[in-house]
Amino acid sequence: MINDIEFPQTLTQAIKYFADADRALKFVAAIRWPDGKPKCPACKCENVAFLSTRRVWKCRDCAKQFSVKVGTIFEESSLGFDKWLPAFWMIVNAKNGISSCELARALGVTQKTAWFMLHRIRLAIQSGDFTKLSGEVEADETYIGGKARSMNSRRRKNAVALPGGAGKEIVMGLLERKGKLKLKHVVNARRGTVQNEVRTNVETGSHVFTDALRSYHGLHKDYVHEAIDHAKEYVRGNVHTNGLENFWSLLKRTIRGTYVSVEPFHLFRYLDEQAFRFNERENTDSGRFLRGIVGIIGKRLQYIKLIGAKYDAGLPTISTAGTGQTA
Repeated sequence: MINDIEFPQTLTQAIKYFADADRALKFVAAIRWPDGKPKCPACKCENVAFLSTRRVWKCRDCAKQFSVKVGTIFEESSLGFDKWLPAFWMIVNAKNGISSCELARALGVTQKTAWFMLHRIRLAIQSGDFTKLSGEVEADETYIGGKARSMNSRRRKNAVALPGGAGKEIVMGLLERKGKLKLKHVVNARRGTVQNEVRTNVETGSHVFTDALRSYHGLHKDYVHEAIDHAKEYVRGNVHTNGLENFWSLLKRTIRGTYVSVEPFHLFRYLDEQAFRFNERENTDSGRFLRGIVGIIGKRLQYIKLIGAKYDAGLPTISTAGTGQTA
């Protein structure tokens, strides 16, 4: 159904390809119903008729009408697929991300609409893979946020009162060499937290490489654990965390250079975005798009829920002013 003409390989081709409303509809329908049988979301029956003049389906049993957007991240969006699908293509293939302002200018929508679109797309590309990492795995953590001296007086007072990262947010990463990356926004870098993440996501018996942080002491009971002390050296044979250090540089460049300011309660969404692109780094642009687009099914993000956390007390903005590039 989606292979009636050559599938696009570049953004320009994608824009032209999905500008055809019927072709775009067939493409999303093929993703939404892989077996080629549209189902009524209300009664789950397949006895439906397609209303070509309105590009919707009508259930012959319950008489309800529905579009291909129902049950996907596109649900209740008035935007056409000529905007949604190029936007999806752009974000999954932009190495350093794409800001809502830039997307708004490219698509001719408001910044608020573009911001909401980006968060919906980030939801679609969240990894649902619970497979554990194995072999040689690097574990490390980094701190994201601005320096206290760059904050206003109110935020600086709250930041300096906190230990360790002075109010910064902590992200833990696990990287299987020549394999997948997993990220998580954690509350602290204490032993119980980081070791729980390692044991949850890494196969017992694997080689685990970390820095000299004391929180990792004790992993030798379940893993072949070796640590590198960055005060003395960065590489000792195959003992290093350089893979994750390189990724941290990319992540911070994306947040600091493209997104500028990220709310702590939204941070996991940006981590999902960056992890997806990194894990699909050897894929082509069209391959990354197709890998990501299958995640649209069964996921819905309502705007009121997306912004609801903003009104919770005690949740500061992560300002990247003066952010360092070291973990």
